[in-house]
Amino acid sequence: MTGVAGRNGVASEAESGMEADAGPPGRPLVDLDRHDPDPTFAAVDLGTNNCRLLIARRAGDGLRVVDAYSRIVRLGAGVAQSGVLSEAAMRRTVSTLAVCADKIRAAGVTHSRFVATEACRRASNAAEFVERVRAETGIELDIIPPEEEARLALAGCVPVLDPCSEHALVFDVGGGSTEIIWTKVAAGREPEMIGWTSIPCGVVTLAENHGGREPNADDYKAMVAEVGEHVDAFERKYRPSRAFAAGTAQMVGISGTVTTVAAVLMDLPRYDRTRVDGTWIASADVASVTRGLAAMTYAQRMAHPCIRRGRADLVLPGCAALEAILSAWKAERVRVADRGLREGILRRLMGASTVVGSPVAA
Repeated sequence: MTGVAGRNGVASEAESGMEADAGPPGRPLVDLDRHDPDPTFAAVDLGTNNCRLLIARRAGDGLRVVDAYSRIVRLGAGVAQSGVLSEAAMRRTVSTLAVCADKIRAAGVTHSRFVATEACRRASNAAEFVERVRAETGIELDIIPPEEEARLALAGCVPVLDPCSEHALVFDVGGGSTEIIWTKVAAGREPEMIGWTSIPCGVVTLAENHGGREPNADDYKAMVAEVGEHVDAFERKYRPSRAFAAGTAQMVGISGTVTTVAAVLMDLPRYDRTRVDGTWIASADVASVTRGLAAMTYAQRMAHPCIRRGRADLVLPGCAALEAILSAWKAERVRVADRGLREGILRRLMGASTVVGSPVAA
């Protein structure tokens, strides 16, 4: 299932099952011989839980989406305990990447970058997996370090930063890790990353370590405490709380947990990126949604149209991470960004502006 461009120029995500049909690599992945005054760009973000593809062209100072694709692959399932990518997880992921490769070929992509993050950073068999992906799909994955992941995520969410605030705290609760970025903001300038951290706690690892599908109250508190220890260390080093207390800082949450919370809060009949991306949600409302989700059974969460099967066991760990972040930094509201690593990769590939206040293609 593919997406179409929304009001901010990025396609909606497709919630899906965990399998896809793989095909042979076929013709070359990137059309290097194509002479086109309007080149086509592609980015793949392979995380612990999701595999996401975005194909776009330039549109002024922003992006015009050609195609988008997202699948839950659970590549990092069990990696925290075993230290290796499982055969089943690799098979699911290679199958999904084969679909991505077909879309990349069909779009006549001329410039591309494909990155892998925490699951591959942790796994001792990551090199073998990368070679398998190359051989079976033509996609050459680049396992990027945490700092580069943070910088690309920041670049991707620049269009939703409010230039009226002097600072921004950007967070991305991922599958295997949580990135926190503290940045200085000024209109018409690229944000300055003051500090960052990659917390080794994501929704998949938290779920595996604390209660799985049905965490009880003690499990939930343990998840909040685990993330909170890392958050507190970041606070002691950079002191973002001072800027929040002074009213000069904004908080921006990228993808995953925060977009799901926003969609549940808005009571959407199904997830709609055009409604969620760029919206503001009150911290008090986040707490209310979290309480409501915690009161549901796994089956009830699985039946929710904005959660579904792929996230039903991960939404509460995500809420626990979000609670730890909001407890440390007293922001009255959070800006929701359904964008991040892929958009950052594309903007870098295009040489597009990453200054605060720059327009985004519709």
